[in-house]
Amino acid sequence: MIPHLEELYGCIAATILEKTEEKGENLTKDELITILSDFENQRNKVTYNPEVMEERPEILECDVVRFQNKKDKWVALVGLLNGYPYEIFTGLQDDDEGIVLPKSVVSGEIIKNKFEDKPSRYDFKFRNKRGFITTVEGLSEKFNPEYWNYAKLISGVLRYRMPIQNVIKMVRSLQLDGDGINTWKNGVVRALNKYVKDGTEAKGQLCPSCNEESLIYQNGNLVCAKCGHIII
Repeated sequence: MIPHLEELYGCIAATILEKTEEKGENLTKDELITILSDFENQRNKVTYNPEVMEERPEILECDVVRFQNKKDKWVALVGLLNGYPYEIFTGLQDDDEGIVLPKSVVSGEIIKNKFEDKPSRYDFKFRNKRGFITTVEGLSEKFNPEYWNYAKLISGVLRYRMPIQNVIKMVRSLQLDGDGINTWKNGVVRALNKYVKDGTEAKGQLCPSCNEESLIYQNGNLVCAKCGHIII
């Protein structure tokens, strides 16, 4: 659970009890909604303004995000710290040029192994639907080196807690040569979109349909609040 969230929910119960005692009777539905709305706003501030942690934990929870660009199938492993993206590894779902995971796998752990005489190694551990644990060793060796280096750059920005929508804007603005690397870039954007809070404005971006600066994030997509155009 997100730090301080336990105290937050405890405060909700305490506030409701306090207000009930002051009034001398049960609160109305509208009064309860007001209290919960106030605390929901506080919860959002906690969730989307995480602390910077420069020293990466040995083990991070991980979401597995799959997507397809043209004929290529891709997978993104998004390492999470307190539910917030901390790092990302992305590559093809392919035995030779990436990794292939069972379709049932939607989460796992990314483990950083440190060595005295060689670079650190990142492994991905997951549990399949039969309950057996599998570890994919050496993620850096599984993905295209160029994709890996760009992913390290993006992960560095995530670790310093730049707002996700700004990270996405930065990735979109990368000027890269070649269809393959640009397909990868689009995949990273898709993978990160799901972590942007619904209703967040995409400042500085124009709707390609009505040319208005009215795009907002909704269900992992950019949606124009003016004309309804959806950018997937």
